Amino acid sequence: MKLTVLGATGGVGRQIVTRALAEGHKVTAAVRNPARLGIEHASLEVVRADALDADSLREVVDGAEAVLSGMGQAGRTDPLKPASTSARAAVEAMNATGVRRLVVVSAAPLNRTGAGQSWFTHKVVTPLLWAALRELYDDLAVMEQILRDSGLDWTAVRPPRLTNGSAKGTHRHAVEAGPAGITISRADVARAMLDFVTVRETFGHAVGVSN
Repeated sequence: MKLTVLGATGGVGRQIVTRALAEGHKVTAAVRNPARLGIEHASLEVVRADALDADSLREVVDGAEAVLSGMGQAGRTDPLKPASTSARAAVEAMNATGVRRLVVVSAAPLNRTGAGQSWFTHKVVTPLLWAALRELYDDLAVMEQILRDSGLDWTAVRPPRLTNGSAKGTHRHAVEAGPAGITISRADVARAMLDFVTVRETFGHAVGVSN
Protein backbone atom coordinates (compact mmCIF):
# COMPACT_ATOMS: atom_id res chain seq x y z
CA MET A 1 0.00 0.00 0.00
CA LYS A 2 0.95 3.63 -0.37
CA LEU A 3 0.88 5.21 3.08
CA THR A 4 1.43 8.75 4.34
CA VAL A 5 2.68 9.08 7.92
CA LEU A 6 2.27 12.29 9.95
CA GLY A 7 4.36 12.86 13.06
CA ALA A 8 6.94 10.47 11.64
CA THR A 9 9.77 11.65 13.92
CA GLY A 10 7.80 10.94 17.12
CA GLY A 11 7.86 7.73 19.13
CA VAL A 12 4.82 6.11 17.54
CA GLY A 13 5.29 7.72 14.13
CA ARG A 14 8.83 6.42 13.74
CA GLN A 15 7.64 2.92 14.61
CA ILE A 16 4.88 3.17 11.98
CA VAL A 17 7.42 4.16 9.32
CA THR A 18 9.84 1.38 10.27
CA ARG A 19 7.21 -1.36 10.35
CA ALA A 20 5.42 -0.22 7.22
CA LEU A 21 8.67 -0.31 5.26
CA ALA A 22 9.54 -3.75 6.65
CA GLU A 23 6.18 -5.03 5.39
CA GLY A 24 6.79 -3.74 1.88
CA HIS A 25 4.61 -0.63 1.90
CA LYS A 26 5.57 2.58 0.13
CA VAL A 27 5.77 5.35 2.73
CA THR A 28 5.69 9.11 2.49
CA ALA A 29 6.83 10.66 5.78
CA ALA A 30 5.68 14.24 6.35
CA VAL A 31 8.16 15.96 8.69
CA ARG A 32 9.17 19.50 9.54
CA ASN A 33 12.85 18.55 9.78
CA PRO A 34 13.85 15.65 7.49
CA ALA A 35 17.23 15.31 9.24
CA ARG A 36 15.48 14.17 12.44
CA LEU A 37 13.96 11.06 10.89
CA GLY A 38 17.23 9.21 10.32
CA ILE A 39 15.68 6.44 8.21
CA GLU A 40 16.68 5.66 4.65
CA HIS A 41 14.90 3.15 2.42
CA ALA A 42 14.17 2.73 -1.27
CA SER A 43 10.42 2.77 -0.54
CA LEU A 44 10.56 5.86 1.70
CA GLU A 45 9.98 9.43 0.55
CA VAL A 46 10.66 12.07 3.17
CA VAL A 47 8.81 15.34 2.51
CA ARG A 48 9.17 18.58 4.42
CA ALA A 49 5.65 19.56 5.47
CA ASP A 50 3.73 21.11 8.34
CA ALA A 51 1.22 18.60 9.71
CA LEU A 52 -0.72 21.48 11.29
CA ASP A 53 -1.42 23.14 7.93
CA ALA A 54 -3.85 21.69 5.39
CA ASP A 55 -2.26 23.42 2.40
CA SER A 56 1.12 21.94 3.35
CA LEU A 57 -0.40 18.44 3.61
CA ARG A 58 -2.30 18.25 0.34
CA GLU A 59 0.69 17.19 -1.72
CA VAL A 60 1.86 14.55 0.75
CA VAL A 61 -1.55 12.89 1.21
CA ASP A 62 -2.53 13.04 -2.46
CA GLY A 63 -2.52 9.53 -3.91
CA ALA A 64 -2.16 7.78 -0.55
CA GLU A 65 -4.31 4.75 0.21
CA ALA A 66 -4.24 5.63 3.91
CA VAL A 67 -2.90 8.32 6.23
CA LEU A 68 -1.57 7.33 9.67
CA SER A 69 -0.88 9.97 12.28
CA GLY A 70 1.33 9.69 15.33
CA MET A 71 0.84 13.36 16.18
CA GLY A 72 0.68 14.16 19.88
CA GLN A 73 1.39 16.95 22.32
CA ALA A 74 4.90 18.00 23.26
CA GLY A 75 3.67 18.99 26.71
CA ARG A 76 0.61 19.40 28.88
CA THR A 77 -0.16 22.94 27.70
CA ASP A 78 1.14 22.94 24.13
CA PRO A 79 -0.50 26.09 22.66
CA LEU A 80 -0.50 24.60 19.16
CA LYS A 81 -3.01 21.90 20.20
CA PRO A 82 -1.27 19.51 17.78
CA ALA A 83 -3.68 16.58 18.03
CA SER A 84 -6.78 18.55 17.07
CA THR A 85 -4.99 21.01 14.79
CA SER A 86 -3.29 18.24 12.81
CA ALA A 87 -6.53 16.27 12.59
CA ARG A 88 -8.34 19.30 11.21
CA ALA A 89 -5.56 19.88 8.67
CA ALA A 90 -5.46 16.21 7.64
CA VAL A 91 -9.23 16.01 7.21
CA GLU A 92 -9.25 19.14 5.03
CA ALA A 93 -6.32 17.92 2.92
CA MET A 94 -7.81 14.44 2.54
CA ASN A 95 -11.24 15.72 1.57
CA ALA A 96 -9.58 17.98 -1.00
CA THR A 97 -7.64 15.08 -2.54
CA GLY A 98 -10.18 12.28 -2.21
CA VAL A 99 -8.22 10.18 0.29
CA ARG A 100 -10.58 8.28 2.62
CA ARG A 101 -8.69 6.24 5.24
CA LEU A 102 -7.25 7.92 8.35
CA VAL A 103 -5.85 6.20 11.46
CA VAL A 104 -4.70 8.33 14.40
CA VAL A 105 -3.33 7.69 17.87
CA SER A 106 -5.43 8.93 20.81
CA ALA A 107 -5.38 7.76 24.46
CA ALA A 108 -7.16 5.32 26.78
CA PRO A 109 -8.66 7.99 29.11
CA LEU A 110 -10.88 9.13 26.23
CA ASN A 111 -13.01 6.06 27.06
CA ARG A 112 -15.21 7.90 29.56
CA THR A 113 -17.83 5.11 29.73
CA GLY A 114 -15.41 2.56 31.17
CA ALA A 115 -16.65 -0.12 28.75
CA GLY A 116 -14.22 -3.03 28.66
CA GLN A 117 -12.19 -1.73 31.60
CA SER A 118 -11.92 -2.61 35.25
CA TRP A 119 -13.83 -0.72 37.95
CA PHE A 120 -10.54 0.58 39.34
CA THR A 121 -9.40 1.93 35.99
CA HIS A 122 -12.75 3.58 35.27
CA LYS A 123 -13.46 5.01 38.72
CA VAL A 124 -9.95 5.78 39.99
CA VAL A 125 -7.24 5.83 37.32
CA THR A 126 -9.10 7.64 34.54
CA PRO A 127 -10.39 10.51 36.76
CA LEU A 128 -6.89 11.00 38.19
CA LEU A 129 -5.38 11.17 34.71
CA TRP A 130 -7.98 13.69 33.57
CA ALA A 131 -7.30 15.83 36.64
CA ALA A 132 -3.55 15.83 35.93
CA LEU A 133 -3.59 16.06 32.13
CA ARG A 134 -6.86 17.72 31.22
CA GLU A 135 -5.37 20.03 28.57
CA LEU A 136 -3.88 17.07 26.72
CA TYR A 137 -7.05 14.98 26.85
CA ASP A 138 -9.26 17.95 25.94
CA ASP A 139 -7.17 18.33 22.78
CA LEU A 140 -7.56 14.62 21.98
CA ALA A 141 -11.32 14.84 22.61
CA VAL A 142 -11.58 17.69 20.11
CA MET A 143 -9.50 15.62 17.68
CA GLU A 144 -11.85 12.66 17.97
CA GLN A 145 -14.89 14.89 17.41
CA ILE A 146 -13.27 16.32 14.28
CA LEU A 147 -12.87 12.76 13.01
CA ARG A 148 -16.49 11.87 13.82
CA ASP A 149 -17.65 14.90 11.83
CA SER A 150 -15.21 14.38 8.95
CA GLY A 151 -17.09 11.96 6.71
CA LEU A 152 -13.85 9.96 6.34
CA ASP A 153 -13.16 6.30 7.13
CA TRP A 154 -11.31 7.05 10.36
CA THR A 155 -10.08 5.09 13.37
CA ALA A 156 -8.80 6.55 16.66
CA VAL A 157 -6.49 4.10 18.44
CA ARG A 158 -6.60 4.50 22.25
CA PRO A 159 -3.56 3.00 24.02
CA PRO A 160 -2.89 3.08 27.78
CA ARG A 161 0.58 3.97 29.14
CA LEU A 162 3.14 3.76 26.34
CA THR A 163 6.48 2.03 26.78
CA ASN A 164 9.63 1.76 24.69
CA GLY A 165 9.69 -2.01 25.06
CA SER A 166 10.26 -4.34 22.15
CA ALA A 167 7.31 -5.39 20.04
CA LYS A 168 5.39 -8.46 21.13
CA GLY A 169 3.81 -8.57 17.70
CA THR A 170 0.32 -9.01 19.12
CA HIS A 171 -2.19 -6.79 20.87
CA ARG A 172 -5.62 -6.90 22.43
CA HIS A 173 -8.20 -4.52 21.03
CA ALA A 174 -11.83 -3.59 21.62
CA VAL A 175 -14.01 -1.37 19.43
CA GLU A 176 -15.53 1.56 21.39
CA ALA A 177 -14.21 -0.03 24.59
CA GLY A 178 -11.10 -0.72 26.64
CA PRO A 179 -8.20 -0.95 26.56
CA ALA A 180 -8.18 -4.00 28.81
CA GLY A 181 -4.51 -3.75 29.80
CA ILE A 182 -2.51 -0.95 31.41
CA THR A 183 0.49 -0.72 29.07
CA ILE A 184 1.52 -1.23 25.45
CA SER A 185 4.76 -0.62 23.61
CA ARG A 186 4.93 2.09 20.96
CA ALA A 187 6.01 -0.65 18.56
CA ASP A 188 2.79 -2.57 19.18
CA VAL A 189 0.67 0.58 18.83
CA ALA A 190 2.24 1.02 15.40
CA ARG A 191 1.52 -2.65 14.68
CA ALA A 192 -2.14 -2.15 15.62
CA MET A 193 -2.50 1.01 13.53
CA LEU A 194 -1.12 -0.72 10.46
CA ASP A 195 -3.34 -3.75 11.06
CA PHE A 196 -6.46 -1.59 11.37
CA VAL A 197 -5.94 0.15 8.02
CA THR A 198 -7.85 -2.66 6.31
CA VAL A 199 -10.09 -3.85 9.18
CA ARG A 200 -13.52 -2.47 8.34
CA GLU A 201 -14.96 -3.10 11.83
CA THR A 202 -12.69 -0.30 13.08
CA PHE A 203 -13.91 2.25 10.52
CA GLY A 204 -15.65 5.17 12.21
CA HIS A 205 -14.71 4.02 15.70
CA ALA A 206 -12.34 4.52 18.59
CA VAL A 207 -10.50 1.30 19.47
CA GLY A 208 -8.80 0.50 22.78
CA VAL A 209 -5.49 -1.35 22.38
CA SER A 210 -3.12 -2.88 24.91
CA ASN A 211 -0.64 -5.72 25.40
